[in-house]
Amino acid sequence: MTEKPIAAGKSSFSLIDSRKLYSEIGLERNITMLDVACGIGAYAMAASPYVGLSGKIVAVDLWEDGINRLKNEIQTRKLDNIFPRVADVSRHIPMADHSVDICLMAAVLHDLVQDNTDQGTLKEIARTLKPDGRLAVIEFKKKDGPPGPPMKIRISPKGLEAYLQPFKLRPAKTMDMGEHLYLSIYYRS
Repeated sequence: MTEKPIAAGKSSFSLIDSRKLYSEIGLERNITMLDVACGIGAYAMAASPYVGLSGKIVAVDLWEDGINRLKNEIQTRKLDNIFPRVADVSRHIPMADHSVDICLMAAVLHDLVQDNTDQGTLKEIARTLKPDGRLAVIEFKKKDGPPGPPMKIRISPKGLEAYLQPFKLRPAKTMDMGEHLYLSIYYRS
């Protein structure tokens, strides 16, 4: 992976209804959530009230500037349940084995595939998920944009299933997340 990820500084967060997202993935108090390739942390910050003070959100990205911006925002907002980390998620996610209830990958898998870092990242995600853990993947619909990446690198729900099958992640449901995005939820099998 490059020092500055392909889509560093871009976010799909403004294109979704975060309340619907967090309801669908079952985000609640006492949950440990992992936000993979979090960028500046928009999804993590919006998730903070859902997990409460007894929950924990670990937001990880290779982009050091994005993590520093997230740290500043956390301090400004006085959020005590978000823990930002700089890490190459394709090599190691700084979480213990089987410690994550919900992992969120928001509009990032297509970039990881393009960068040839998807397999290492998915292996790390599978390692960190609890036996009953969930992986929530948001991706751009397989249609011409903008917004989003070029059509040739977009991943359909069926394509997503093919990427995740080797990691023993089974599909639970896929739904619209607005005009441009969909959400697929997977469980460990």
